[in-house]
Amino acid sequence: MKFLVCVKQVVDTSQMEVDPATGRLKRNNANSIMNPMDRNALEAAFALRDQAGGRVTVISMGPPQAAAVLKEAISMGADEAYLVTDRAFGGADTLATSYTLSRAIEKIGSFDLILCGQESIDSNTAQVGPEIAATLGMSDVSAAVGISCEKEGFLTVERQMGDNREVLEMKLPGLITCTGELNKPRYPSIKGILKKEEVEVKNLTAADLNVDAARIGMKGSPTQVRQVRPVVPPKKENLRIEGGTAEDAADELTAALKKLNLA
Repeated sequence: MKFLVCVKQVVDTSQMEVDPATGRLKRNNANSIMNPMDRNALEAAFALRDQAGGRVTVISMGPPQAAAVLKEAISMGADEAYLVTDRAFGGADTLATSYTLSRAIEKIGSFDLILCGQESIDSNTAQVGPEIAATLGMSDVSAAVGISCEKEGFLTVERQMGDNREVLEMKLPGLITCTGELNKPRYPSIKGILKKEEVEVKNLTAADLNVDAARIGMKGSPTQVRQVRPVVPPKKENLRIEGGTAEDAADELTAALKKLNLA
């Protein structure tokens, strides 16, 4: 079987820095990691390859430094890697990103199964995977917590739906987005670490793809991020009521709650 895994280089939210002048995230290798749920997607591909045989290809869209997460994927066990990179792709929202990745996938070849993390920690939209499937015209299942190959040409996919679990049979080719509950990603092996220096990350630019210039980058993005800022924990203020009668204390407490729009 031929597996394709979409991975993304994201800013580690525990080390997130925002440029005060531009309001944008500071992206550099020092605070960039592979999106955690993409690791689960990789592990799912490796497990299915171990069961059914085949090859695992990884693809990412981003600036040149995003090659680092592709090299990491190779060290974990991927066979080949592609980086979709071009200034023309900059500023893409989920729609433009999924369109560009779809064209890159068509350029690379056909795949039995495409795997993505359910969502990325830097945007949490959970849109890119299903949008890729829609663009390519294939079936998809989101939020997988279990994947098994029990019948040739089909996969059984289990997903969490609120308090319930849903079991679906998906005909291949198809696309699955993976949750953190799906599996425990493996660590790079010594063999894999050595292999990542040997395997070339192949670049794909706008000139290499059959893309409509009006559908890529900022021009092709109906939504745009104007500013990013870290979440600031709310300040805690204690109120201590002393003296007076119980009625006075109740009045003072009620007045304080009203200021907080809690009463």
